[in-house]
This record gives sequence, structure tokens and C-alpha cells, in this order.
Amino acid sequence: MKAIAIAAASIAALSLAGPARAEKQRASPHADVTATLAGKKITISYGRPSMKARAIFGGLVPWDQVWRTGADEATTFTTEADVVIGGLKVPRGEYALFTIPTEKQWTLVVNKTAKQWGAFKYDAAQDLGRAPMTVAGSTRPVEQFTIEMVPAGKQLTLKLSWDKTVATVAIAPQ
Repeated sequence: MKAIAIAAASIAALSLAGPARAEKQRASPHADVTATLAGKKITISYGRPSMKARAIFGGLVPWDQVWRTGADEATTFTTEADVVIGGLKVPRGEYALFTIPTEKQWTLVVNKTAKQWGAFKYDAAQDLGRAPMTVAGSTRPVEQFTIEMVPAGKQLTLKLSWDKTVATVAIAPQ
């Protein structure tokens, strides 16, 4: 009886450790970034790949193609309020964020299919819309892809940084 109880406890412990172990085995850690705009919460969830001495933009992330804007699952954007992102009206809800990097300008894509794996089944027909992003060089290379929402007066600046590139767009209340 004692042996059966120990075996059952071991199996239970292993089954609970499975999801935690799977998260630890990801090549890229995942993060949530949260900000408040006009008293409402905005959350971005994304995977954080690292450069690992690779050529990033124009290499790992090709120019002029839809990018998942992170690693693994598509990056999600959840807002409790209606917002305007770079001129695009975004009703409260959950969306996928993609980008289309070019050498001179990026485009932020807000897609209505929030839960999807990467950009493999990306469907432009599901886009809520697109907004232009400003691109600049960073003062030093950023090893791990980073998303920030930086307060800027009564709005936020969505900031994507990786390698030697920083892309930004304003998020304002509607």
C-alpha cells in the first residue's frame, strides 16, 4: 500500500511539473508588459528571442514580410479601453500584433485573430488595420527583443527594440 501511495504521489508530481518544464525548455522566455492609459489597463504578451550573434533584420527577420513580432505564439495586445495606435482606432479587446519591417519604416499590423502560432497562418483579411511606425537606430545593440510602453504625457509610446533597431508608435485614448 505504501509503495502504491509513493508511486501515485510521484506520478502526480511529474504531471504538475510538465507544464513548468515545457516553459523552461522554450528557447525564448515570454513576458507581459502592462501600462495604464486613461485609467484602463493595456497588456502586451510576447516571446523574447535573443540575437545569439545572428543577423536580425534583413536576416532572421526578412525585410518586407509579416513578422510575428517576437517568438513562438503571435504577440497579443489586450486593451480595456478603446485606443488609437498611430491613427488606427482599436476598440477594447484582444488582438495579435504583427509588424512588417523595411529598412526605412515599419508597419504595425493589428489583427483580430489574437490566438495564433507565429505568423504561419496570418490572414490579412482578419486585420483590424495598420499603422506606420517610426524607425531609428539604437545607441547600442539590444541582445534580447524588448517591448515597452513608455508614458508620454497623456499617451504611451509603444517601443520595439532589438539589435540596432528601435521602432515606435503612439498609443492614445480614443
